[in-house]
Amino acid sequence: MRVIEPWVAEPLERFLAESAARVVLLTTSSGQVVAQHGFTRALDVMSASALGAAIMASTEELGRLTASGASRSLSHQGPSRGLFLSAFDLPQGRWIGLVVYDRDSSLGLVRLFFDRLVGELQAVAPAEVPAREVLAADFENELNASLRSLFGR
Repeated sequence: MRVIEPWVAEPLERFLAESAARVVLLTTSSGQVVAQHGFTRALDVMSASALGAAIMASTEELGRLTASGASRSLSHQGPSRGLFLSAFDLPQGRWIGLVVYDRDSSLGLVRLFFDRLVGELQAVAPAEVPAREVLAADFENELNASLRSLFGR
């Protein structure tokens, strides 16, 4: 498990132990990686974070356009693995959790323990940090620093 924000580590470790999830990715709504477990390649983390953010943004917009309300979570069950994707709010803004589980777990267990994870993160999250402008010149350096931190390189 690799984390960018140290206060995320303990609740995430509990979630992994309780849910039997194989892969977990926590990102901001813009796709910035906060924590990951189970990925072996940086490219997979970047792809999953971008796709997760895009899926949640498009789902929210479709809900707005159709006046049906945005869904905060989605799931997909394949033959041997399932995927759970959910947005949640913290003082720092909206975050997204992506969880992949196999037959050692179930969607019900993942949802139960994910809700507990969100509650724990909300309880330990530091107070809202004022947003700062992200400059294009800083973006690549910050992205590379985050990836080095996540993959220990």
